[in-house]
Amino acid sequence: MKNILLALCVLAICATSALAQPGGGGKRKGPPPEAFTACEGKSAGDTASFTSPRGDEVTGICVEQNGKMVLRPDNPPERGKKKQ
Repeated sequence: MKNILLALCVLAICATSALAQPGGGGKRKGPPPEAFTACEGKSAGDTASFTSPRGDEVTGICVEQNGKMVLRPDNPPERGKKKQ
């Protein structure tokens, strides 16, 4: 019984420390910073583009989101799937 309790405590500590990592465990939520930079000084409906950290050219239109202009990609990646 002590071993099971000890194992549960270790798992709880590991899970808590993973949640405390900056960036929420490596998963980003929302548009990347480049999407906001691409639309600086632009209006809703303007076209813009940026190069992603992976080197892909991302094109789209600027839209307002939470009071800021951000690029909405023409071909957004599917949620939950990694781009190959």
